[in-house]
Amino acid sequence: MTQPRILVTGATGKVGGSVVALLHAAGVPVRALVRGAADLPEGVQAVRGDLGDPASLGAALEGVDAVFLVWPFLSADGAADVIDAIGKYARRVVYLSSAGVGSREEEPVEAITLFHTELERLVEASGLEWTALRPTGFASNALGWAEEIRTTGVVRAPLAALARPLIHEADLAAVAVRALTTDTLIGARPLLTGPELVTQERQVALIGEAIGRPLRFDETTLDEAVERMRAAGWPADLVDAVLPAQAKMIDNPEPVNDEVERLTGTPARSFRAWAQDHVADFR
Repeated sequence: MTQPRILVTGATGKVGGSVVALLHAAGVPVRALVRGAADLPEGVQAVRGDLGDPASLGAALEGVDAVFLVWPFLSADGAADVIDAIGKYARRVVYLSSAGVGSREEEPVEAITLFHTELERLVEASGLEWTALRPTGFASNALGWAEEIRTTGVVRAPLAALARPLIHEADLAAVAVRALTTDTLIGARPLLTGPELVTQERQVALIGEAIGRPLRFDETTLDEAVERMRAAGWPADLVDAVLPAQAKMIDNPEPVNDEVERLTGTPARSFRAWAQDHVADFR
């Protein structure tokens, strides 16, 4: 049986990069969609294109059987044209969605949930074989603290008690590879979680253990966090949505499941393991 050729979008990101690496290691022909120079494993084909310009995707999609789709924008504008372009070449799309879609499918109220919901609907209506991966929070979001950790050893952020079952990008990539290379997840929307709830304060402590240096979580107010997000250029609708949604999770945390193990045969990695895998990012 001929191996499928797979195009990975978001190939220079944490999840997309892990998907590229796993496919390449397994001997699956993999092509990376890039907008410029990229550090990819030797033998991986890089093709220039931009999801913001569907007309630029033809060369990347030519001869492709399946696409791993990471949507890089905060709205679904233009997504229909991209999915139409994919459908002219490929037979399958695996979309990196969000766990929030499952709980708010009828009436999404968060901006980030809304665009994922719209993307899922477009993918499902495309006529392609499809899978929508619905992960909880990414462990790699903790990389947003890297500069503070390297320079001050203090993370200033709100919601110290916010606990989430953060998922390691390698586990998410392993499920994505299964969806891309087998038929077992066609039409599925698996909810993918890490193995345990870990508070933000505990995340910082675990990073400190991994790098061998004590760190401190300095809890700020939500108002201060809002001002920092605005100053950093976050869109207003996301600023208004993200922190209140996270605050609600303190009393109503996301579920924890064993889908990663069920689908890959290997238990999901802990946040401690993620921190150990990313020591170089924090030193």
